[in-house]
Amino acid sequence: MKEFSRRASEIFRMIFGYGIMIVLFSGGLTFFTYVIAIIIGGETAALICQWVYESFIPAIIYASTILILFGLLTMYLAGEKALTPDKGNLADEGER
Repeated sequence: MKEFSRRASEIFRMIFGYGIMIVLFSGGLTFFTYVIAIIIGGETAALICQWVYESFIPAIIYASTILILFGLLTMYLAGEKALTPDKGNLADEGER
């Protein structure tokens, strides 16, 4: 079972990493789409902005939500405790 958890964690980590990279790139792409729409102006710009707001951004939000679940599964299967302080972290910060 431990071997399965390790392999699944590696697969989920890869999916999470590439997926988040794509979602972040897509988020940046929306900025440039809005800038292009401002340059174009008029009715065409309004249609571009409407498409980005109604179709593209919800897809990015859904994808990022699903990818966060992959990230949480990765942490759970690998046994990582990211939000739990250990004594090593406290000593580094000067809290003893």
